[in-house]
Amino acid sequence: MSAWTKGELDRIAAADELEIASLRRDGTLRGFVTIWVVRHGDDLYVRSVKGPTGVWFRGTQARHEGRIQAGGVDRDVTFVKADDKLSDEIDRAYRTKYRRYAANIVNSVLTPGARSATLRLVPRESARATSRTPSSSRRP
Repeated sequence: MSAWTKGELDRIAAADELEIASLRRDGTLRGFVTIWVVRHGDDLYVRSVKGPTGVWFRGTQARHEGRIQAGGVDRDVTFVKADDKLSDEIDRAYRTKYRRYAANIVNSVLTPGARSATLRLVPRESARATSRTPSSSRRP
């Protein structure tokens, strides 16, 4: 597994929303779903508002692999169950990042069900890893 670059972490963490899609058992990509994402240290976390029964979350359990798009970053990822010991810290990250929203909306990602459906996003090496920021010109 590879690590996020500082630029990727910064851009994804600054994005209000993240597009997430999981791989089906046959290797095809499901449709993207829009969710919230938070950064804790050098890791990125997502939660299912509907807990483990949420459709997109259940999809992540088939192969534990998928793709995310946020902040101009497109990456293949592995979905890893978050360490339960970090739940309070991840809650704080959600409260801080999304504090401009009504409490009832933010609280939807702080329920016991949502906490139990917290995933850490781990980047995978892929030829498809791209950034949509301008790159330096290349010589032939």
